[in-house]
Amino acid sequence: MASKNNVVFGDEENQLPGGTNKVQPCSSTSRKNTIDDEGKKPIFLSFSERLGVPDFFCLDVWRASMGELLGSAVLVFMLDTIVISTLESDTKMPNLIMSILIAIVITILLLAVVPVSGGHINPIISFSAALVGIISMSRAIIYIMAQCVGAILGALALRAVVSSSIEDTFSLGGCTITIIAPGPNGPVIVGLEMAQALWLEIFCTFVFLFASIWMAYDHRQAKSLGHVTVLSIVGVVLGLLVFISTTVTARKGYGGAGMNPARCLGPAIIRGGHLWDGHWIFWVGPTIGCVAFYVYTKIIPPKHFLGEYGFKHDFVGVVKALSNV
Repeated sequence: MASKNNVVFGDEENQLPGGTNKVQPCSSTSRKNTIDDEGKKPIFLSFSERLGVPDFFCLDVWRASMGELLGSAVLVFMLDTIVISTLESDTKMPNLIMSILIAIVITILLLAVVPVSGGHINPIISFSAALVGIISMSRAIIYIMAQCVGAILGALALRAVVSSSIEDTFSLGGCTITIIAPGPNGPVIVGLEMAQALWLEIFCTFVFLFASIWMAYDHRQAKSLGHVTVLSIVGVVLGLLVFISTTVTARKGYGGAGMNPARCLGPAIIRGGHLWDGHWIFWVGPTIGCVAFYVYTKIIPPKHFLGEYGFKHDFVGVVKALSNV
């Protein structure tokens, strides 16, 4: 059954032929109309069509974004709970247990949200899918806003159920680069240098997209591997990257690669304080990683990825359309 269900990341417009659970595109131009009748030359699409402006006025897209909102809220609540509980336990390798639990939770959440919105629940996925052209930039903006709001709600829910001492001790499970810890001569700041944290975000984001989302973006691999397999691999890769980023640094105060700006934003807004220290890294790093992955998709032979003409929302196509406005 999984092999027949082709629902994968960012595939709302193109990868579910005949499906009943995809978000219907609101643009008047479908993908097949980007090629002329002879099938030889792609026809011109306006800047508005490339950007997907009609998605802003599409009720179905906004309704799908509710799946992103709720999924992000549950994600933040669950992941931050896992972070707090594993660090508070007496286990010798809390980062290993945390990584395994994160992989399981992410896989389950993706399976729940994919039929609703495509299962992004991460600005990295939405932005990368928009750059590649699988979804429009307009839809990506809607999804990212929903993800950020959901992350804030998830952090609020967590704050409501934990004690103030746990909230202070574990920073509400948020993304941290440094923390203030007691030292021999008073409080000291411990953690990772910002340059190191930025490079980790860039590398981990690129590896995440390359090693897991790549399979979802490629129609052939997504179809051959199947829905459940692809999403399970995504969860495992994320769990491995969390484990690697926390192990390779081994620095107290560094919470590991975020790889999800919305997840880092929620606790930062609700908890505040030192969670804002270097918070920009959790946005800038993944953005650079997404752009690097997009450049990679443009370098490889087209026949090995999106076919001869690609997707109509591809970023290069958007820029070309803008130059003709």
